[in-house]
Amino acid sequence: MRALRLHGDRDLRLEEVAPPPPPGPGEIQIRVRAVSLNHIDVWGWRGMAFAQRQLPLTVGAEASGEVVAIGDGVTGWAIGDRATPYGARTCGTCDACTSGRDNLCENVQGVAGFHIDGFAREVANWPARTLVKVPANVTFEDAACSTVTFGTVEHMLFDNARLQPGETILIQAAGSGIGSVAIRVAKALGCTVIATAGDDEKCAKAKDLGADHVVNYSEKNFSTVARRVTGKRGVDVVFEHVGAATWAASLLSLRMGGRLVTCGSTSGVNADTNLMMLFQRQLHIFGSFGCRIENVRNAVAKMAGGIRPVLDTVVPLDRFSEGLERLESRRVFGKIIVTL
Repeated sequence: MRALRLHGDRDLRLEEVAPPPPPGPGEIQIRVRAVSLNHIDVWGWRGMAFAQRQLPLTVGAEASGEVVAIGDGVTGWAIGDRATPYGARTCGTCDACTSGRDNLCENVQGVAGFHIDGFAREVANWPARTLVKVPANVTFEDAACSTVTFGTVEHMLFDNARLQPGETILIQAAGSGIGSVAIRVAKALGCTVIATAGDDEKCAKAKDLGADHVVNYSEKNFSTVARRVTGKRGVDVVFEHVGAATWAASLLSLRMGGRLVTCGSTSGVNADTNLMMLFQRQLHIFGSFGCRIENVRNAVAKMAGGIRPVLDTVVPLDRFSEGLERLESRRVFGKIIVTL
């Protein structure tokens, strides 16, 4: 079968490799149909693994496919079912896993495509308990955005920030995969959305997605706009994933007792925080990483109900590197999908 394997920094090769054996007990074998690109793929491509890994490594952290074989002891699945695999190999036995918090697994083997073999291959075996069924009216391309992308948004907005109908939310980097999904999810909930982007074209696209107010952060101070829009009160929630470049102004944008949730630091991992403002204004900061499997189920259900991810580009497997370069250069609005 074909697999896209990383041999070294920026050294990706499309190779013929042996297919996996039949699925073992508790496993399902899927034929991968689509892979979604994420910043974690770019980090791995650059050699930023943050942990020991063995090369060559099959890349791809987020995918969808169809069931082609079922291992012993697996129930509730049939050949031909559509599925999306949770992107980490978790133990399933620790307190976090058994309580439905696989993203806090105490014995995680790693993230697919980053520490362990990922999904940019034609066939893969994966634990059945971490596969989520995909409704028939959800395309493979959309379903490939359900774990790292849509699931992350679900976990950030609802498990952590506890976003409520009618609240005002500031969403950073609207052109990103999670930023664009967050706009659609927040608007479906009845929230007022202020979205930021780095150029006027992306701002216009964010407006088309439903954002009530857009800010080109390369030209305007978004915290000033957030204050003006809310009558100097500040927003209820900030959806943050940019990092150092936006951190201070994101905090300034919050109302008294407001909530900031963050899952990323693409502009830098260290940022100054005004601690006096933090405690005097009683702000809440939530770190969010990955998602629960239940978030993925909620994600595909919302897709089936019409809240789709935003797709920027769809390319074949042999143009995976081209997609990574496009994502790295930020010439993207929404998601880049690789089809097999």
